[in-house]
Amino acid sequence: MQDVRQFQVTEDDDGQRLDRWLKKTLPRAPYALLQKMVRTGQVRVDGKRVKTDTRLFFGQTVRLPPFEEKPRVGTFTPHDDDKNFLDSITLYDDGEILILNKPYGLPVQGGPHIRRHIDGMLGCLINKKGVRPRLVHRLDRDTSGLLVCARSLRMTQNLGKLFESRDIKKIYYALISPIPSHQSGDIEGGIIKGEGARKEAVVIDNIHGKPSRTSYRIIAHNNDVAFAAFWPRTGRMHQIRVHSADLLGTPILGDEKYGGFVSLIDEHGLDGRLHLHAAQIIFKHPTTQNILDIKAPLPPELIKSWQAFQFPVDVDDPFQKKD
Repeated sequence: MQDVRQFQVTEDDDGQRLDRWLKKTLPRAPYALLQKMVRTGQVRVDGKRVKTDTRLFFGQTVRLPPFEEKPRVGTFTPHDDDKNFLDSITLYDDGEILILNKPYGLPVQGGPHIRRHIDGMLGCLINKKGVRPRLVHRLDRDTSGLLVCARSLRMTQNLGKLFESRDIKKIYYALISPIPSHQSGDIEGGIIKGEGARKEAVVIDNIHGKPSRTSYRIIAHNNDVAFAAFWPRTGRMHQIRVHSADLLGTPILGDEKYGGFVSLIDEHGLDGRLHLHAAQIIFKHPTTQNILDIKAPLPPELIKSWQAFQFPVDVDDPFQKKD
């Protein structure tokens, strides 16, 4: 059972509704209990009774009564070197926007049996105002590369609008096989969560699925393998992977979930990971209005794969001429 607690509203939470602030601040507290405590006047802001939709303002004090929280499940386990690790993968940080180069195999968020993830590590970067960086978008565990975070609630909202409006260019590098018949184009198809044998994947369903579109360019090819650049115009789960495999007919190497050729990996002695990397992001900074153009270099195991097929490991924006 917790004692009475006092919280000061940070600058980052200025203007936020009380109910949303409570859910974020007390994730292990049953939401129904929090609502009841507000309704019965046990939660006070600057000593006054409030409602769940009351707006909080910077510097106010929120008083919470003693209550029992749910036991921790899947708690993030911090490491002493988490901050050093985040520093080592930081590509850009101006105090408002933080861009990381996420390694392969590291989850972005927690879940069942996940004890270490980027979202948990961001707690090491809380600033003097008590503001914690927030994720703006997601990457699959098996995809490496650019991951954008915001260092304030306002910047999170601004970047979220950019992603929703698609005023942002995210370019992914991939090795695919076989070589598609066209060197460039747009892939379109509805995406929906799979069932049965593919319940952990997504499938193409143009009737019930969410509309999705991916542009692609073939940068180079050698034998039966191509270096492709992808630009997802929408942001669906596994969009590039399923579009490439099921509509373009060219799975990404190492993508066992969607039919990537393991034999080619074994034949060339390559790393068995998914050969997909978020390589470049281009957008207008919401505050300065300057264009940010950030690249994430290929990790060593993918450099080895690219070099095995004599592909360049870095290229200029392949979609620049068209758009």
